[in-house]
Amino acid sequence: MTTPHPHGTPDTPHLTVRGEAHLDTTPDLARITITLTARDRDRRTTLDDLTRRNTEALDLLKSYGDTVEHLETGTLTITPELSPHSRGERIRAHHGTVHLTADLNDFTTLGTLITRLADLDLTRIDGPWWTLRPESPTHREARRLAVHDALRRAREYAEALGTTLAALIELTDTSAGPEPFPRTRSMAFTATTDNTPPPPLDLEPQRQHVHAEVSARFTLQPPRL
Repeated sequence: MTTPHPHGTPDTPHLTVRGEAHLDTTPDLARITITLTARDRDRRTTLDDLTRRNTEALDLLKSYGDTVEHLETGTLTITPELSPHSRGERIRAHHGTVHLTADLNDFTTLGTLITRLADLDLTRIDGPWWTLRPESPTHREARRLAVHDALRRAREYAEALGTTLAALIELTDTSAGPEPFPRTRSMAFTATTDNTPPPPLDLEPQRQHVHAEVSARFTLQPPRL
């Protein structure tokens, strides 16, 4: 069997086309970040307050069971604040922060959870950020449609030349790939001083755009020009 020339010849002409697909779908996951803070002149009191608030937030998140698909603790910092009018190392206060990240798969309870978290003392909530799982069937469907689009274009070019496709030489996935949790929008909340539970937020999931792209190279039956 003769190996096709890498650049094609009059006897085995090559055709390279691009195939694309665009799909819109609902997200699979929503991510929120929780920033807990504490401040006091005493370092130990700051750390104790931060530990207590971290435990409260974790207990609340874990009470939602499998709805919280992933939960992790990020950076924890305890920072001394020096007095601006002191000539020495006189500490005015200690600041403590800890960051939590949670991924949720049930959007019906998302608004309630966010408001309950935001109602905790000195707590900041950012998000949600919406995304699809990497293994989402929407990605697979987009890739399939991109290949079909490449075949359609190649056959149209071959038909315009009065010939047909002979064989597929190369198929390359040229998509950039999904970006997990793109930061397209965010919301921030601060805790309230009222003891009345806050009403749940009405959150509308942001639809996800999936793009797939391939480059396909074929050999053609030699056309009569």
